[in-house]
Amino acid sequence: MAVPKRKHSNSRSGKRRSHDRVKKRQIGYCPQCSNAVPTHTICPKCGYYQGRTVTPQADE
Repeated sequence: MAVPKRKHSNSRSGKRRSHDRVKKRQIGYCPQCSNAVPTHTICPKCGYYQGRTVTPQADE
């Protein structure tokens, strides 16, 4: 098995890990009820997704 001859510097390790961070979720707005919703998800308030009501919500 291959073994590294030298230790990677902290700078080099940091450069490699710079893309490992957790990114923020993109927020869009529901076109029907204007509620803030993460993109590509069903609106939890009205059940709307991609031009139609996917899950009917109970009236409260």
